[in-house]
Amino acid sequence: MRLARVLGVLAAAVLALAIFYAVLAESGEVVVLETRDAGGVAHETRLWVVDHEGAAWLRTGDPTSPWLGRLRVTPEVAVTRNGERREYRAVVVEDPAPRAAINALVLEKYGWRESTLRAFGMGPAATTPIRLEPR
Repeated sequence: MRLARVLGVLAAAVLALAIFYAVLAESGEVVVLETRDAGGVAHETRLWVVDHEGAAWLRTGDPTSPWLGRLRVTPEVAVTRNGERREYRAVVVEDPAPRAAINALVLEKYGWRESTLRAFGMGPAATTPIRLEPR
C-alpha cells in the first residue's frame, strides 16, 4: 500500500513537471519549424526564436534532438512566424561566439522562462544555435 502511494505521488509530480514545462515552453513568441525526414515526411516543432544580425535564430539545448538531426540531414526548412510561413536554409553554428550572443538574446527576450529552463539543467554551453537563411 505504501509503495503504491509513493508511486502515485511520484507520477503526479512527473505529470505536474511535464505540464509546467509545456506551459513554460509555449509562452512568449513561439514559431513552428517544419523539418523533413529522410522519407520526405514533414514534422513540426514549436520553438523560441530571436533575431540577431539580420537573421532569425533558433536554438536547442539537446544535441540529440530529433528535429536537429533532421535539419542536419535536410537543411531546407520552413518556419511559420506570426502566421506567415517562409522557407529557409538552416545553418547549424558550432562557433561559441554566436552561441553566447544567441543565449544572451534568448535570456533577454524570454526572461524568467529561460532562467527556469537553465535552473532545470539546460545550460547555455550545451546549446546549439541555428541561423535561418532565407531561400
